[in-house]
Amino acid sequence: MKRPLGFALVMGALGVLGSLALPPTAAQGSDPLPGSVARPTEVEARDTPSDGGGSITVSWEASPGATGYRVERAAEGGEFEDVGSAADLETTFDDSGVIDGTPYSYRVIALGPAGTEAISAVVAGVVAKPQWFNMDLFGVALAILLFAGVVIWYIRRARGGADLFVRRIAGLEAVDEAVGRATEMGRAVLYIPGTGQISEMGTVASLNLLGEIAKKTAEFGTPINVPNRDPIVYTVAREVVKGAYTTAGRPDAYQPDSVHFVAQNALAYAAAVSGIMVREKPATNFFMGPFHAESLILAETGASTGAIQIAGTDQVPQLPFFIVACDYTLMGEELYAASAYLSRDPLMMGALKGEDAGKVVFLFILVIGTLVSLFFGVDGGRILSTTGF
Repeated sequence: MKRPLGFALVMGALGVLGSLALPPTAAQGSDPLPGSVARPTEVEARDTPSDGGGSITVSWEASPGATGYRVERAAEGGEFEDVGSAADLETTFDDSGVIDGTPYSYRVIALGPAGTEAISAVVAGVVAKPQWFNMDLFGVALAILLFAGVVIWYIRRARGGADLFVRRIAGLEAVDEAVGRATEMGRAVLYIPGTGQISEMGTVASLNLLGEIAKKTAEFGTPINVPNRDPIVYTVAREVVKGAYTTAGRPDAYQPDSVHFVAQNALAYAAAVSGIMVREKPATNFFMGPFHAESLILAETGASTGAIQIAGTDQVPQLPFFIVACDYTLMGEELYAASAYLSRDPLMMGALKGEDAGKVVFLFILVIGTLVSLFFGVDGGRILSTTGF
């Protein structure tokens, strides 16, 4: 039966109105209905790069309407189990509970606001393994190689007879004068190698400097007195002084009792050394190495005896006490440079100049990075972190 034209027009109008009345999500079919959630897409699972093994990284595209995610893992032939969760804005998850060489399957479940869930496709056959190289630290490796190259270049220059410039350090320039004064007065040189342990860099630097000063006392025929607080430092200091006298060609002048152990307690050590200063009145006192609260006691006692005093420490809180009570004070890295400054050994000089060059390079990078961040709004720290620095 043929329908009237008016009926057809009315039905067509109702159909258009009905389609417009539907929610856009339902009409288009691309987004979930209210209360539902779309399944995660583009799910990938891969061995975590630049790690030591035992980790798999899972990634996915964010699901519209998701309030969070749950990551499930299944061993080969096993059931899926929860291994972690992620917030709604996160799209990656590191599973660090896997065994290297074992294949695993993964799926990601999007969680909806009304308790609904949508399960992604399964990614199978993922295996974790350790990496030979951590590419995240490529920048660090490059910096180490460049630094080593600079140090080797300076060492070769020093061995070739080049006169490498080192800033004048007044306290070290006065070492010969201080030892010579003790020789003229017929008194000893008192060398205190700090109150730290052998594991501290300041102690190692002090022992290197002790070797150079012991050579000078051996050459001048001046007695040296080295009281120690730590038993291990005492053993090393004894060998250092003995070797210095042998190098100077005066092994017969070495006195084993010149290097001795006093006490491990800091205050007892300070009291004993103060007694040595008052009774024996050495002409020159060296305070080199790490010091703590006893620094003021030692420095003031030495000053009261009228001795020339040269101090050096990498402990910043103790510097004021040495500065006011001593004639010369080596501050911070000047202590580390002291043995190279006095000995002019090519190996030490090369390392010292290489360190200075490295500081200049890093200072240049900091200045450039700061200017780029200020004027161009670029996060220089993020750039350096992504390159491994």
